[in-house]
Amino acid sequence: MPAALRFTGDDKDMTLEELADFLEAARRAGVPKTNPVRAELSTSGKIKQVEVALAEDDD
Repeated sequence: MPAALRFTGDDKDMTLEELADFLEAARRAGVPKTNPVRAELSTSGKIKQVEVALAEDDD
């Protein structure tokens, strides 16, 4: 995977505000809008970490 932007929650799980910060950072970095976002979930289904490739992601 090429260089990526990765955010994790300050606590165990991400908040809506942290997810919004991730989206804003991805837009500022010029991440292609078609790149898939990968997420690591907790056993309860909550988002722990999100990641997106900075360049075009063919994976």
